[in-house]
Amino acid sequence: MRKMKHVFLAVVLVGTMFLSACGSSTKETSGSESSGNTVKIGFSALPSWYLWHLVDQKGFFEKYDVDVELVYFPVYADSLSALNTGKIDGNTQALLDAIPPLDKGIDLKTIFITDNSIGGDGIVATSDIQSVEDLKGRSVGTELGTIEHFFLLTALEDAGMTESDVKFTNLTVPDAGNAFLSGNIDAAGLWEPFLSKAVGKEGTHKLVTSADYPGLVSDVFVVREEVTKEKKEELQRIVNAWFDAVDYLEKNPEESIDIIAKEAGITSEELTEGFKGFKMFTPEDNLDSFKEGNSYDSFYYTAEKNAEFLKRQDYVDEIPDFSNFVDSSFVENVSK
Repeated sequence: MRKMKHVFLAVVLVGTMFLSACGSSTKETSGSESSGNTVKIGFSALPSWYLWHLVDQKGFFEKYDVDVELVYFPVYADSLSALNTGKIDGNTQALLDAIPPLDKGIDLKTIFITDNSIGGDGIVATSDIQSVEDLKGRSVGTELGTIEHFFLLTALEDAGMTESDVKFTNLTVPDAGNAFLSGNIDAAGLWEPFLSKAVGKEGTHKLVTSADYPGLVSDVFVVREEVTKEKKEELQRIVNAWFDAVDYLEKNPEESIDIIAKEAGITSEELTEGFKGFKMFTPEDNLDSFKEGNSYDSFYYTAEKNAEFLKRQDYVDEIPDFSNFVDSSFVENVSK
């Protein structure tokens, strides 16, 4: 395994801030810190994270009288950098991506679990590649330092391989999907909606997905620790608004999908297919997961396993103490 820790940390901790507007609620920003009582929330292209569009469009932020600026990041790694450097207050991201900053002393808090991936992440390949072992010597692209990179390394490790066994190309997830469709690479690590788009081409298939690793990929809403103190009331209102949207999606799926798809700039069909790969978490699901356990049903077990993997790959020096990583009080208040 090539030592890539410093490159990884550069992606996570520095990163350039290319922000763009996405939907009526998403503002173009220069990347400056939030001011006043405005809470700046980052998100990227993932069906479950697109739910912020529904929160906004159905007026749930207004219902709870909270001022939120949604910031869309076309490049997911930029959202991680923005949170870690204090450019935004909170971010929807993979649990795995919160661990290296903790290892480096950046205080982050998980406020709630947005979803678990049950097929929404995976590796697509040409039809002549029928097993992970068949990837040996083939060109594979995904985004360095992200959950898809982690998923690729996990699949390779399970097959007794390392990244050095493949021809790895660092591409953003959307670019990796396009490169795969154009035939420039043999396989790609993708998340939805890019995952389903990639297998729309003849002679392609999903080689392995997160459905083969239940509970491994957990997505969370993470904030900087000082935000839980300085903007505690605003955060509670945001959590209330999010779970109102989760409930609305469950009860009004067709309307919700149409609203979200329009704001996200994709078709309702693509979004419907994408949502199949994710289990959206209710407040009760969160509280069940925020218990100690010996399976991926437990958030803490999942975090430990993610961290152990990162340590084996030399991405973190030590496994962080996760005892103070979760602030479940906001979800507890919703549940009450």
